[in-house]
Amino acid sequence: MIDDVSVVGPSVAPVQITAVTPWSESLAVFDLETTGIDVITSRIVSANVGLLDGRGEVLRRRDWLADPGVPIPEQATAVHGISTERVRAEGRPAPVVVAEIVAELRGYFDAGIPVVIYNAPYDLSLLFHESVRHHVAPLVDPTPVIDPLVIDKAMDRYRKGKRTLEAAALHYGVELTDAHDAGADAIAAGRVALAIARTHGNSLDVDALELHRLQEGWCQDQADSFQDYMRRTRDATFVASTGWPVR
Repeated sequence: MIDDVSVVGPSVAPVQITAVTPWSESLAVFDLETTGIDVITSRIVSANVGLLDGRGEVLRRRDWLADPGVPIPEQATAVHGISTERVRAEGRPAPVVVAEIVAELRGYFDAGIPVVIYNAPYDLSLLFHESVRHHVAPLVDPTPVIDPLVIDKAMDRYRKGKRTLEAAALHYGVELTDAHDAGADAIAAGRVALAIARTHGNSLDVDALELHRLQEGWCQDQADSFQDYMRRTRDATFVASTGWPVR
């Protein structure tokens, strides 16, 4: 059964840097593995919330395995490797897991510690709907959030290639040895954020609250640009998803 607090060594190698921006001295990290891609209907299967120092070392981590109460589609199992049989045998009830995840994150937000979430609207929106589903008081206006996907696109707009976590980790020299494991992905995302701070420190020399505000604007600009591209090249009626860090 996964559900523990640990300071045992991480599954991805740290980036040996010191904090270079006001927001990168200490970072919480968060990631989910789920039953699907729709944030309204998908359920949480596993999760990780942790805390990194400014060098990327893991100070604290907590992992969960949940029984979502529904079968896990084969396509989802193929991604994260967690089966329906396993969660029924080892997972804890979804309402309990969701409540604990929300409480853990709320503690970091209330302390003013930035939480790194790669593609934050997916994880935070899905967590919101899971909270409502299981009668857990949801996070309201989670702040400050650090989304390396949004920041990377803003800082290096014209770089070609994919912008997945795996691609970003490769680009910024962060080792990710177990992609689509919630703990490995969360820690890698935190280390990518630190590497971005190192690379683009002059442009990101703001506090966490200001960076949160900047990401709201960057995400909207990126959605507008994507919508314009899709309408010009594929579908004149295309509407891009907007809203950050929760949709």
